Amino acid sequence: MLPRTSWFVGCGNMGGAMVEGWRKAGVDLSGMTAVSPSGRAIAGVKVVTSIPESEPDWCFLGFKPQMIDAIAPDLEPHVGSDTVLLSILAGVELDSLRAKFPRARSVVRLMPNLPVSEGEGVTALLSNDTDDATRDAIQALHEKLGFAPWCKSDDELVLISAIAGSGPAYVARFVDAFAIVGRELGLAPDVADKLALETIAGTGLMARKSGERMGDLAARVASPGGTTESGLKVLDADDGVVAMVREVVAAARRRSDEMAAAARD
Repeated sequence: MLPRTSWFVGCGNMGGAMVEGWRKAGVDLSGMTAVSPSGRAIAGVKVVTSIPESEPDWCFLGFKPQMIDAIAPDLEPHVGSDTVLLSILAGVELDSLRAKFPRARSVVRLMPNLPVSEGEGVTALLSNDTDDATRDAIQALHEKLGFAPWCKSDDELVLISAIAGSGPAYVARFVDAFAIVGRELGLAPDVADKLALETIAGTGLMARKSGERMGDLAARVASPGGTTESGLKVLDADDGVVAMVREVVAAARRRSDEMAAAARD
């Protein structure tokens, strides 16, 4: 699934999650080299502390986006006309990547989320200069990590990232709120934590198997005049939970726009 040689330049939390997902899915990682100044071991992957003296078939960018101006000058000589550049740098748009790596055969943006480590993630894909065969290979590889939709624009990729990329943190915070309330009301901490976790896990599994929209599932759980309906009225009051999520996603998009502007400058 991976080409003969591939690099992952800066393989931190998200890059490591992708590699872990591929390893668990049985992807051959023997041709992958992680370029990491720390030299931290990554299961199944060769790790080096500096850029090798060669040109890879694929080069993944996984460092902090604020570091691109410092890293690109040293990396660009190794990204030639045979190299596909794949970036998971938040906020760094296709045009900015192309400007910094002008000789790359093609440029691809990837926006994964952390559940890719378990093959249950989402990776948004975007490119405007990738041939069909390479595009198919990229999609097949990232479908090993979960859902991998192609986007039409940087804006659409940012939107998907604001929902799916950041979403695990928002979901985790919401689930934690249930655990906190459970503890406040007298449940043992381990019981409250387990109840919150199993409730969200079971709900997701039920929705996936049934194919129901979440709104329909909520209505099915809530009997008319029952306890669940009473709680839903609180969540739905004044468009409550939807309005909150709308603000959360807008905040993430604003920050992405700020990062994109910084990368363009």
